[in-house]
Amino acid sequence: MDLRLSGRVFIVTGASAGIGAATVRVLAEEGASVLGVARKPPEEPGDRVSGLAADVTDPEAARTIVRTAVERYGRLDGLVNNAGGVTTRSGFLDVTDEDWRDTFDLNLFSAVRLSRAAIPELLGHGGALVHVASEAARFPDASLVDYAAAKTALLSISKSLAGEYGGRGIRSMIVTPGPTRTRLWDEPGGFADQLAERYGKPVEQAIEHFIGTVRDLPTGRLGTADDVARVIAYLLSPLAVQVTGAEWAIDGGALRQL
Repeated sequence: MDLRLSGRVFIVTGASAGIGAATVRVLAEEGASVLGVARKPPEEPGDRVSGLAADVTDPEAARTIVRTAVERYGRLDGLVNNAGGVTTRSGFLDVTDEDWRDTFDLNLFSAVRLSRAAIPELLGHGGALVHVASEAARFPDASLVDYAAAKTALLSISKSLAGEYGGRGIRSMIVTPGPTRTRLWDEPGGFADQLAERYGKPVEQAIEHFIGTVRDLPTGRLGTADDVARVIAYLLSPLAVQVTGAEWAIDGGALRQL
């Protein structure tokens, strides 16, 4: 399917790996130009993609990122707020004020600042904001208390932006990935190793147990970064012109509610 993204320009944060890197690649394959932003910027495989090293928790970074995209490509059509990170906690009392600030800076305020910087560039011709949240926003847990709170706040902000700017040509959407096999799963000490330790099984058997018994995912598989990236690309495209204020769960059917 042609998503009609040729000639359009997007910013993707958290672009060095996982969902961010997949989104950069999918958008470029659809003919878009992409500025990929990360502390360690992504490799630049072609003339449609360029990288920018930036720390999105720096309050001054958002303006620099948006200005760089416009200077390099002449316009901006959308933003993917994908930068984020999670630290597993032992419980609520384990989370200090500094931990809360760090989690919100990375997972919430970076998206707030980047959206604030991007919206003026989109007002003239319209565009789209896609914010990457997490199923943790819908499945809060003591081990992710600060992360889940930040992602839940992001859901609310996206809907507020959709309501305020929908009549001015700017759409705002949320994607909430479920268990997605990225570097966070496969790195040493990552989620896969944690499951193996918890269930006393080899890694792949532990993952199968998690999918089939603990979470009972209807699709019977973990998601991939490409699963999420393809939905993001669609939401950024003019084919999704009637979609705004929406939350798209890409979770293998994990969230079962009316």
